[in-house]
Amino acid sequence: MPVDYSGTWDMISSENFEGYMIALGIDFATRKIASLLKPQKVIKQDGDCFIIQTFSTFRNYEISFKIGEEAEEVTKGLDNRTCQTVVNWEGDKLVCVQRGKKKNRTWTHWIEGDQLHLEITCEDQVCKQIFKRTL
Repeated sequence: MPVDYSGTWDMISSENFEGYMIALGIDFATRKIASLLKPQKVIKQDGDCFIIQTFSTFRNYEISFKIGEEAEEVTKGLDNRTCQTVVNWEGDKLVCVQRGKKKNRTWTHWIEGDQLHLEITCEDQVCKQIFKRTL
């Protein structure tokens, strides 16, 4: 089995989150609030089954999935869209493809040392975030 993602992760950097949110169609006020947040991720992994919770002082979000199984996802608390989501392993990376109203919507997680990297894409915008494992 690839890398164990389980743990609690605190955001330490974010690049082009504003551009990503504009591509999603998120309103101005929400973008301004969201750009100030430093969310925390809690990942629970049991083999190929995952629960990823994202916590912030503004909104929380949870997704659960099994590798390779497509499921309907409602991005409630984010952009409130319904999409078909599938996550697969590509080496030690978790790669998600979301099919719905927005084109080229993906995310990829990978671990380097004690850092969790997240690259999220919507249309032509790419946001890169880094989280550090908490003790």
